[in-house]
Amino acid sequence: MSIRYISQKIAQQIDEELMSSSGAFSLDQLMELAGLSCAQALYKSYPSATHKKVMVACGPGNQGGDGLVAARHLHHFSYKPTIYLPKPGSKDIYQSLLKQCENLNIPVIKDVEEFNNGLKDTDVILDAIFGFSFHPPLRAPFDKVLNAITATSIPIVSVDIPSGWSVTDGLQPLYTEKDEQGNSQSIKTFEPEVLVSLTAPKEGVKNFKGKHWLGGRFVPNELAKKFELNLPEYQGVDQVVELPSALTSKQ
Repeated sequence: MSIRYISQKIAQQIDEELMSSSGAFSLDQLMELAGLSCAQALYKSYPSATHKKVMVACGPGNQGGDGLVAARHLHHFSYKPTIYLPKPGSKDIYQSLLKQCENLNIPVIKDVEEFNNGLKDTDVILDAIFGFSFHPPLRAPFDKVLNAITATSIPIVSVDIPSGWSVTDGLQPLYTEKDEQGNSQSIKTFEPEVLVSLTAPKEGVKNFKGKHWLGGRFVPNELAKKFELNLPEYQGVDQVVELPSALTSKQ
């Protein structure tokens, strides 16, 4: 039986159950496990011997928290991460995750120009900007960030859903919020080389053609059964398992 690709509604329900009194997970626990999965997937896809310098692009929400955790683990995996964090989350958990990275002397940049310049000396990008709750329009400075990522030839590893994609419909037209004259701009987004789905893959990435990892070796069996996730088995001590890409599954 093949793995289930879940909707935004189901993804939210699963998160709520995991963090309910019966699930007993805390948000920081889930972020830690998700971020570790992302770091391990990047390691398996782009070893530090060839892709040592990682730009970790973080948004202000939970996706960005996953990115901060991943950056810390990547440091311990012998990478040289740089964190782009233009709008840090205000909650204590985000401040703690950021402080943990600063304690390791991981560079943190906030300016778009610094981000653009940093890409010139980057081997791989970890895209942890937007998660499955994102809805357009796209707000500054992330319009410029997505433009910069799309324009580069650097390999991209996206967390859970590529930033700017619809969690339901995948790669769709993207636009900015309207300016004072009532005009908005169309923004191109990217197709990453690698995707790390968390807990279960989302409907919008059914046709993803790159290397596809599943991370989230924490889902209770009863919860997986309840939502008919049909999760694959993880091997050994791995926190990720590779899923067949759309190209592979159609062959």
